[in-house]
Parts: sequence; C-alpha cells; structure tokens
Amino acid sequence: MKGVRAKMPRRPALKKPSPPGPKDPVGVYCRVRPLGRPDQECCIEVINESTVQIHPPDGYRIFRNGEYREMQYSFKEVFGTLVAQKELFDVVAKPLVEDLIRGKNGLLFTYGVTGSGKTHTMTGSPGDGGLLPRCLAMIFNSIGPFQAKRFVFKLDDKNGVDVQCEVDALLERQKRDAMPVPKTPSGKRQIDPEFADMINVQDHCKVEEVDEDNVYSVFVSYIEIYNNYIYDLLEETPFDLIKPKWNNCNTPVRNGDFIPPQSKILREDQNHNMYVTGCTEVEVKSTEEAFEVFWKGQKKRRIANTQLNRESSRSHGVFIIKLAQAPLDADGDNVLQEKEQITLSQLSLVDLAGSERTNRTKAEGNRLREAGNINQSLMTLRTCIEVLRENQMYGTNKMVPYRDSKLTHLFKNYFDGEGKVRMIVCVNPKAEDYEESLQVMRFAEMTQEVEVARPVDRPLCGLTPGRRFRNQAFREELAQKLEIRGGPISGETEEQSASEILLQNFPPLPSCELLDINDDQTLPKLTGVLEERHKLRQKLSEEFAKNVLTFKTILRELDSSVMSKENHFQGKLSEKEKVITGQKTELERLEKKIKTLEYKIEILEKTATIYEEDKRHLQQELESKSQKLQRQASDKRRLEARLQGMVAETTMKWEKECERRVAAKQLEMQNKLWVKDEKLKQLKAIVTEPKNEKPERPSRERDREKPIPRSVSPTPVPNAPPVRLRHRRSRSAGERWVDHKPPSNLPTDTVMQPHVPHAITVAAASEKALAKCDKYMLTHQELASDGEIETKLIKGDVFKTRGGGQAVQFTEIETLKQESPTGRKRRSSPSNADPPEDAADSEWTDVETRCSVAVEMRAGSALGPGYQHHAMPKRRKP
Repeated sequence: MKGVRAKMPRRPALKKPSPPGPKDPVGVYCRVRPLGRPDQECCIEVINESTVQIHPPDGYRIFRNGEYREMQYSFKEVFGTLVAQKELFDVVAKPLVEDLIRGKNGLLFTYGVTGSGKTHTMTGSPGDGGLLPRCLAMIFNSIGPFQAKRFVFKLDDKNGVDVQCEVDALLERQKRDAMPVPKTPSGKRQIDPEFADMINVQDHCKVEEVDEDNVYSVFVSYIEIYNNYIYDLLEETPFDLIKPKWNNCNTPVRNGDFIPPQSKILREDQNHNMYVTGCTEVEVKSTEEAFEVFWKGQKKRRIANTQLNRESSRSHGVFIIKLAQAPLDADGDNVLQEKEQITLSQLSLVDLAGSERTNRTKAEGNRLREAGNINQSLMTLRTCIEVLRENQMYGTNKMVPYRDSKLTHLFKNYFDGEGKVRMIVCVNPKAEDYEESLQVMRFAEMTQEVEVARPVDRPLCGLTPGRRFRNQAFREELAQKLEIRGGPISGETEEQSASEILLQNFPPLPSCELLDINDDQTLPKLTGVLEERHKLRQKLSEEFAKNVLTFKTILRELDSSVMSKENHFQGKLSEKEKVITGQKTELERLEKKIKTLEYKIEILEKTATIYEEDKRHLQQELESKSQKLQRQASDKRRLEARLQGMVAETTMKWEKECERRVAAKQLEMQNKLWVKDEKLKQLKAIVTEPKNEKPERPSRERDREKPIPRSVSPTPVPNAPPVRLRHRRSRSAGERWVDHKPPSNLPTDTVMQPHVPHAITVAAASEKALAKCDKYMLTHQELASDGEIETKLIKGDVFKTRGGGQAVQFTEIETLKQESPTGRKRRSSPSNADPPEDAADSEWTDVETRCSVAVEMRAGSALGPGYQHHAMPKRRKP
C-alpha cells in the first residue's frame, strides 16, 4: 500500500504528455449590485452586455501625475442591477446542471469584496431564490420519476459509491428507521416557513434529454473553510460558537455536553480527485429536503457583524451535490449490479468570503485573524490562477501552489481538467469599494485567460435503450389481462392474443355435441355458421389484400419521394461539404498564418526584451559614469581650492620670510656701518683727547635729564662678552604641559625664548597627549600692524568630559612682540658744530647705558631692540 500511495501523485504527470484535447476558458461573469442609497457616488458603469467601466471617484488620483483615467473590463456576460435571479441561473448555472446529469463535474463560485452580494447571488432571498435552490429544483425536476429508492446507492469513505440490491436496501432502510437517531428529513413533512419562499420556483426548469434507462440518487454535503481549516456543517455533534465560561481560578469550566468541532482532512482518491474524509453526505429525494439540509448547515456557518457588512461571512462555504447513476439491467427491472457502470458526478457551489482591508473594517482580535486568513486564501487562489495562466501562455512548467491553501487544494482537480469552472464576480459600485473592486476586476480579467480541459463523455453501457418503458408497458398489459381473466395467464405470444381478439369478432359457434344419431339440426347449424365464417374470412382477406396493395402503393410513393428528397439533400450536402472543405482549408491557412505571426511576435518580444535589457544596462552604466565624472569634478574643485589655499598660505609665508630676512640684513648692515662709525669716532676722540684728563662717567639721572645726541645708527657694544640665552620661567613649572607648536610657525631667532620644562611638544593636538597632561599651551603667530611678527601663547586647563574624552578651557594669553630698531628715531651727532666738551663722555656713556639696558632686558625701554611682555588673564565663564 505504501508503494501505491507513493506513486499516486506521479500519475497525473504521466497524463500531461498525451495529446491535449479540446479546452474551454474559465467562464467569468460579472454581476453589479444596486447601490444602498440613491445619493451614493457610483464608480462602476455597465457599458454593454459584456463590458463594464470603472472610474476613480471624485477627489481620487489614480496616477502620480494626477491623470484621470477610466478602465474598461470585458467578461463573458455582464448582469446589471435589474437582472433577475432566473436570468442569471439560465446563463451561468443551467449548463452546469445539464453536465451534472450527463455525468460531468462542475464548479461555480462567487468572488468579490465584502458586501458585494455573493451570498445573495448563491442563496437568494425570500420570494427570489438564488442559484443553489434553482439548481436543486432543476435536478429533481429532471430525475424525479427515475430516482432509486433510498440506500440502493451507498457512498463509501474513499469518495466512491457502491450499489445494493433491493433486498439489502430494504434491510438498510428498516435498520435506519429502528435507530433512535434523528431521521433524514422527509419531503412530505411541512416545509420550514423561514426558507419556503426561496425554493418555491415556479418555472419548473428541467433537462430535456435524460437517460430514462438509468436510476439516480442525490447526495449533498456542506462544509466550510474557516482559518484554513475544514469543518463539517452537517455534523450532529454540538456546535457552540460561544466560548466556555471561566471560573475564579481563570480556568475554563468543564462542560460534558460541549464537544468542539474537529477539522477534516483532504485526501486524494484513486481517480486523483480531492475529497474531504469523514464528511457527512445525506441522501435526499426532493428539493425541499435538500434545501432543508443546506439551511441546517447554513445556521452553523460563521458570520459576524463588521463595519462593511452586517452579516459578513467569515469562512468559505462549499455546498457539494453528488449525483450517482447506474443503468438498469437488460429486463429494465433492477439496477445493474456492476460497480464499473456506476457514474458519480458532482457540482460544487462555493460562496467565498469577501476580501477586505482591515483599516476599513477596524477589525481586532478574532476578526483581524479571520480577515488575514481570508485574504491569504484568496491570494493563494490568485497565485494559482497566475501560474496556470503563465504555464499555458508561455509554455512553462511551473508548479502550481495548490497545497498552500485548503481552498485551492480542494478544487485543484477542476483546474486540471475534471470539469467546467464558472466564476461570478460580484461588485459593489459604491465609491468606497473602488480600490478593492479594481483588484477584483484585474483578477477576473486574468482568470478568463486560463483554459481548462473539456471533460470527456462517459461511455455507453451497451444495453438496449428503452428498457424501462417496455418493462412498464408489459407490466400494464399483464395487469389488464389479470383483471380480465381473473387469474394468471399462460405464456402466449402477442400474435395469439391478436388472433383471439379477431375470433371474438366472428359469429359464435353453436354447440357441437351430438346426443343422437338421428340429430339433423346440429350439423346443419354448424355448417351454416362455418360457411358464414368462411365468407367473412374471405371478405377480410380481400379487404386485407386491398389494404396491402394500397399500403404498397403508398410505400412506393413514399420511397420515391424519399429518394428524391435524399438526392436533393445529397446534392445540398455535397455543396455544403465543399463549402466546409473550403472553409477548413481557409481555417488551416489562417491557423498557419496565426502560428507564423505568433512565432514572429514571440521573436520580436524576445528581441525587444533583449534590447530593453541592453538599454537598461547602458542607462545604468551611463548613470554610473556620470556619477563618477561628477565625483571627479567635485574632487577636482576641492583639490583646486585646497591648492589655491596652500599657494596663498605659502606665498604669505614666503613674503613674511623675505621681509624678515631683508629686515635682518638691513639691521646687520646698519650695525656694521654703526660699528665702523663708532670706531672712527673713538679713534678721533683718542687722538684729540688731552693726556692729563680722565673721562668721567655721568650718572644715569643726569643722562636721563639731559638729552644725549645720538647718531643715525644705534651704538653697538664692541668687545662685549657673549650673553647666555635666558629662558623665561613659566609660572606653572610644576605641572605637566602640552606644548602645541603648529608646523607653520617661524623661528624668531631672539635671545628670549619661551620654554616650559617637562612638556610634551606636539604639532597637532591629540587625545593621547591631552590625557597625560593637565595644562595646554598653543603658540600662535600673526603679522602685527607694523609688519613685525607677534607671537601669542594661549594657555588653558585640561579636564575630562563625561563621555571619556578631553576638553580644554582657555584661561590666559601671553603676547610676545619683536620690534625692529629701524622703526624708531635715533640720535645723530651734528657734523657742522663742534663737539662739546663732554661729547666723548656722552657717547661712551650712551653705549654703556644701552648695553646695560640690552643685557638686563628692561621692559618698556625705548633704547635698542627689546621685548614687551603683557600678561592678560582671561575672564572665566561662570
């Protein structure tokens, strides 16, 4: 058994390579329900009997550019708001019922958003029955006189059917009547007034060509698919939708009467058809009985009140009608006891739950979960249709995901060619459902492109037709003879009964008993009667001969007329055959042309796809190149700006360096000139000085009071000992410093240089250096207004931040300024006047004084080059 089950899924794949038979597209119909209020905005309009037009409502922009576009969708037929249920049934469901009686399967389902009229279309309303009660009425109107008795057909648990003899069926009925369980509803009982008006169909529609030599039985079942689980709505177990009560301990109260419903499992039978195992299937004998069973399950179906529909279906309802039929035996009396001759066909009527958006229904909790499962199952149905369409149109062999949902898995055999498929798209024209209706229209348009294999006709049983009525005629005749004779008759043939009827028309024979040898009356009377009978027989023979001649003449005339008509029809038939042959030739030519054009179109489409792909790649490459060029241009602009800045900075630096060098060179030349001048003056003073006098050194107060005449060049200090460089001691010498000297600073070459002991000298501030010190000093140089270099020492405290980093708060600025001696006025000795008496002393004293000032570096001195030190404490922020 395991090996057989493992091979069963592969069997359909073996049938696919066989030559494909004729296919029919899925029949998709559209029904537009009327608006709830006359003042509602309508977004769907019926154009003609096969086209609807949908347009966006006011204030809605369907495209990004704000373009207002109307969309048209075509269907096999469109039913407007005024179409009656009977007209819809005659077009959509009636052909499915005819196929059901002929042994073929059918699937009819309604699709649409919540509140679009799907349940009304399927079930109907009081006084106006829907498709389901009309299908039941047509079935029983057609097979009513040919139904088998109960339990003649018996369904098994493997989606098959067995046939029983009359005795076994009788025993089964008696056994069922003796059981205490509720009996099957009878057609003679009073109809429930709740649905009596729905099944009161007055048109008495039925199938014209029903095989009268078969017997039929109808079985119905009703299931629902809720949250992707299958439940039997006809199950006799208590079915309570109310949640169990909870006690104080937050545990459910046990209820022995409450048995939760058990979900059913889908299986595949030996013919690869899907069925629900353990599903209740009730044998019904009338429309009323069948609809009563349906109504019983309908009360158990899950519905809820949402903002879109007061009684919104929360599950997919599937009502299955199975028709079992088997031929009568050769005598036309009993059912043929051969299982191979039994035909089981089914019609599935599906009322799908409506798709809905949760932001419109405001669903929460169970309603939200139900809406998610409904949308998921409908999305799976749409995916299966898309894959089927793609496989058929493009020749692909993608796997159709039937198993992703119980709904599609149950009906997969219909799409694989086991019956016709019809879909009714129900739409609500109100503006609030515009987006959902647009999605429904697109799905319906795609579904029409899917083709389903046409089911094959069932084989004939090979018995003589008309067996039932011949048996009935024989029984009626037998009953009449029994009434006439008052007892059973012998097995005479029909010719004997006709001769007896003919002899009854002759004169009765007299008594032929001879009681005496001298009886002269009996024989003459018998002779006269026989002569009369002979004459009557001759007359009948002559009349019969005349009738035979007349009948032969009529037959000859009829034969000649038939021959003439046959010749006429043969001529017409030959002409029609010629026309048909020509049309077939034209059709073949057109089909070849169509195939050629389709092949060319396919090649062009592939070429266009290749070109589009190349175009997209080139566009991407062009975009990448343009982006790369833009980046290069931006990098070039940044580099140019950086180079310009560097050039300007370098130019400024070299200009300052050149000015400093020129100034230093001028100072050096002036000092050399001043030294030579002083040497000459001293030599002159020595030559002109009297020998007995000593120069006296004037006091400093006197020098300060008396202006000292000075030469143009400053007085150098000849033969002065070299002075050791002195470093200015920092006031915070005991602390660790970070000495930040940028690489752009220029050396000043001055005697006094700032120096901080135990400092970490860096060219750029770093967190590592700041973490080791608690003081920070930045050396900054800038050009003063007089063209000299001004150095600023910016000091600050280093402290840690909350984020683990280092921060500097500046507290003090020291300014070091260098002044050139060429920038101030110098005293010069007059050339014309005679030197005073103390000229030599004054000049000598001037040199000594300036040397002492230069060595001591008195702040603020106006003599010679020097430094200015300004301590400007920075004001701390509060």
